[in-house]
Amino acid sequence: MDIVQNTLYVTTEGAYLHRDHLTLKVEVEKELKLAVPIHHLQSVVLMGHVMMSPSAMELCASEGVAVSFLSPTGRLLARVDAPGSGNVLLRREQHRWADRMEKVLDVGRQFVAGKLNNGRSLLLRAAREADTDEDSRTLEKAGASMLGSLEALERAKTPDEIRGIEGEAAAAYFGVFPILLKPAQRQAFPMSGRNRRPPLDSVNALLSFTYALLLHDCVAALASTGLDPSVGFLHTDRPGRPSLALDLMEEFRPLIADRLVAAVINRKQAQPRDFVKREGGAVEMKDGFRKDLISAYQERKQEEVTHALLKQNTRVGMLPFLQARILARHIRGDIPAYVPCLLR
Repeated sequence: MDIVQNTLYVTTEGAYLHRDHLTLKVEVEKELKLAVPIHHLQSVVLMGHVMMSPSAMELCASEGVAVSFLSPTGRLLARVDAPGSGNVLLRREQHRWADRMEKVLDVGRQFVAGKLNNGRSLLLRAAREADTDEDSRTLEKAGASMLGSLEALERAKTPDEIRGIEGEAAAAYFGVFPILLKPAQRQAFPMSGRNRRPPLDSVNALLSFTYALLLHDCVAALASTGLDPSVGFLHTDRPGRPSLALDLMEEFRPLIADRLVAAVINRKQAQPRDFVKREGGAVEMKDGFRKDLISAYQERKQEEVTHALLKQNTRVGMLPFLQARILARHIRGDIPAYVPCLLR
């Protein structure tokens, strides 16, 4: 268990969180492991079989500290937040937009355009740094395919067409994702396309877990802006599904998560021994490495970048919050379009 950037991550199986006045305490087998005053926290993330008392949840809700429950593989299961959070007028307008086809197409197209542009930029950057001409050509070809998808996106007339274009582009992108790994690491970390629920190889286990961390941040960004994370444009509504957060995170998958996964493998921060294969073929990270990956994710969020639209320097971790504000301003009518965050 760690506190990183005002977020408490509890990953120890069997841990129990309870309240002691205005303090959260974490016990494992009735032994106190951590005590933290609630005012030091902005959010709590519980991964795997971790329990929390009702009074501890009440304390978090009353102090505006959101609690996210994730599966052992990092899938978001539930979120406990304060009632009445958000801007009701903004949310009413958001809900109206979600029922209007032209708005769904307008905003949904931008989310996918951000994802494809950032994914293409990542591939072309890797092509320039590739060890062999063959790898470089393969990455450039995939980049050209994604450019074709971006052009097709402009002509899409229905949400299903947008989703179909995104799916085809994702297949091309993940088809060459192993080339982002250094040749010496590819044999240790084989990958055959994108798979999940459950991930069937170590690379997909890393991707799924990192996406879960990113989703948590996108939910927090939207909620803090006053938007409803559950009502999206690209992802359809489903009970318990944070559809708008899934929309928002699309442009950040290559920019934050995919780049991080390739980096931790190439730097040998991840080793084959850090993973275990379960019955049925599911691959999971071991507890110790899961904590290391959380630390690497938080370090990535501290890196400084220049926001292309706002022309200001900011930390990577602030990008979802800035984009959530841009989306809110668009829905309010303050700006004419939502512009995704593009990789530079």
